[in-house]
Amino acid sequence: MEKVYRRIIKQLADKEVNLVLVSKRKPVELIKKFYDWGHRDFGENRVQELVEKYENLPKDIKWHLIGHLQKNKVKYIAPFVHLIHAVDNLELLIEIDKRAKANNRVIDVLLQLKIAQEESKFGLSKEGIISLLESDACNKLSNIRIVGLMGMATNTPDREQIKNEFNTLHEFFLFIQKTYFNKNNSFKEISMGMSGDYEIAIEEGATMVRIGSLILGARTY
Repeated sequence: MEKVYRRIIKQLADKEVNLVLVSKRKPVELIKKFYDWGHRDFGENRVQELVEKYENLPKDIKWHLIGHLQKNKVKYIAPFVHLIHAVDNLELLIEIDKRAKANNRVIDVLLQLKIAQEESKFGLSKEGIISLLESDACNKLSNIRIVGLMGMATNTPDREQIKNEFNTLHEFFLFIQKTYFNKNNSFKEISMGMSGDYEIAIEEGATMVRIGSLILGARTY
């Protein structure tokens, strides 16, 4: 476990890519081990589990909510969450802003672009992201900060398809950055790539990858 972790950390450091260690369904004792090795960025996809781990682990951990987020769950993570990866509608963005304001915070978020072919995957279309960014409602929000885009590739053995999907996200990121954030240095993150495809994601411009089972082993349910 440690050997794999050290190898991947070095690989990512050489490319200036950040590792979000996906700790869902893993015990706090295991997370603490990686914390003691110096790791600080951990990702969870369920709000209840994230809150429980936050309460039982050091407070300088940077918690990433990487799963689909429901509006009624935002209030539980708003006091402490570091980055919300998968914002896929304006109503959710408005709720995050509301809860951030109530906690006297500015919360960083990523907009999720749907790049996969699977119907089960969430995400906005390119047109949907443009419409969101151009809306009056979005431009009035003062307690959220859109810092980049996130995407999940199709679960397929076709490496060329995965490469093309990640390339689509990267190219669209560059367009959005130039068009809407050209004077905003905080819009710089591309969160894509998981245990099975993170190396392709790095090649296609990821700044952040979400890796769990490759380092921590298969999850227990």
